[in-house]
Amino acid sequence: MSEIPFYAQQGSECGLFEHAWRQQLPLLIKGPTGCGKTRFVEHMAARLQRPLVTVSCHDDLSAADLVGRFLIGNGSTQWSDGPLARAVRLGAICYLDEVVEARKDTTVVLHPLADDRRILPIERTGEQLQAPPEFMLVISYNPGYQNLLKGLKPSTRQRFVALSLGYPNAEVELAIVQTETGLPQTQAQQLVQLAKALRSLSDQDLEETASTRLLVSAGRLVASGLPMRQACHAAIVDALTDDATTAQALDEVMRALFGDAA
Repeated sequence: MSEIPFYAQQGSECGLFEHAWRQQLPLLIKGPTGCGKTRFVEHMAARLQRPLVTVSCHDDLSAADLVGRFLIGNGSTQWSDGPLARAVRLGAICYLDEVVEARKDTTVVLHPLADDRRILPIERTGEQLQAPPEFMLVISYNPGYQNLLKGLKPSTRQRFVALSLGYPNAEVELAIVQTETGLPQTQAQQLVQLAKALRSLSDQDLEETASTRLLVSAGRLVASGLPMRQACHAAIVDALTDDATTAQALDEVMRALFGDAA
């Protein structure tokens, strides 16, 4: 059995995931960027001892990219499974990350897999794949980016059990930062305090705030010897904004927390 990736549970999400898998129910995970959605799925796949097939969705992702296509080579035409068909055949967990980024017509192919039929029709070959009991479909998206053009249709989302993840509380986030970076508690606490301060800002024009992922990136830089403020500016401030005025305001928050010597 492969090593289970570290994941610090926020609530009862691990139990919900396992119950959904055992009941052959698809799962929709909602949460902001960098809150741990992908790590959570990796953790659960390893915990359930199932292979994991991950697809990072984008606006050019087509149904053929997911299901498969005919390829021409060496004078012959051969069918090549896409990641979704491969996951069904393997009885794997198929994770579609940021599914709302995919083209609208792409998500329609998920419908027969996400209801009680649990089938994947492959129109180009005439094949109809029946998902084995071990197969699970998991999708995720960031509600903060939703708009009228990029959102899940009710006919899609109502096929899924839904789970909302946010940024972890301070105690859990401290454990994550320490485990992922190896920093001593005092420095890890400084990063968690910075995140709390930045997340409380309401007068800055930020699309996203400081995520747990950014804290870990900053922590790794500090662990390698970079000064705290320099590490946080590179991994957090410059990652959050390109606006000089906003960056200066975020730097002022750091100065208030860390002082000039950090």
